[in-house]
Formats: sequence, C-alpha cells, structure tokens
Amino acid sequence: MSAFIIADTKVTNPEAYEEYKKLAKPIAEKFGGNYRARGGELDILETDLWTPTRVVIIEFPDMDSARAFVNSEEYAPVKKIRHENAECTLFIVDGG
Repeated sequence: MSAFIIADTKVTNPEAYEEYKKLAKPIAEKFGGNYRARGGELDILETDLWTPTRVVIIEFPDMDSARAFVNSEEYAPVKKIRHENAECTLFIVDGG
C-alpha cells in the first residue's frame, strides 16, 4: 500500500535550495519514491488549520520505504541543506 511524504516548504535561500532539490530526488528514487507534485501551482480552498506555501508530494511503495528514505544516512547531509535554507512541515501519510 502506497505512502506519501508531503512537505510544505518556505524556501529562504532559493539558490542553495536548488542544490537540495538536485541531490534529494535521486535518493528518494533509490527508496522507491516517485514525485507526484513538486512546488506546482496551488489552488488553496480552505485554510482553517494551515496555509501551504510550496507543496511537495512523493509517493513511496509503503510507509517503511518512506521512513527509510527520510532516516537514511545518505539523505542526512542533504536534509541538512534543506534545514539551512528552508522552513518546512513534513509528514508521511499512509495511502490506505
């Protein structure tokens, strides 16, 4: 059953964030990740709980694969680039 990493990201350093995007994608793909949305146009309809800014959705084969990507040693230095150059809310949801 699929699982999705969903991230809402406010980029604070666009130039450095481009490096993050370039490095993160092949690592996600190594863990079975398939980008379904990556910062495209938003049509925000309701904002009672949160107002998204830049949304990324990555589909994985299952929760374990998504967790393995996020927690991998390979992704750790790349995640650091994201932390230094963006504010982010990130979660994994079961595609149930």
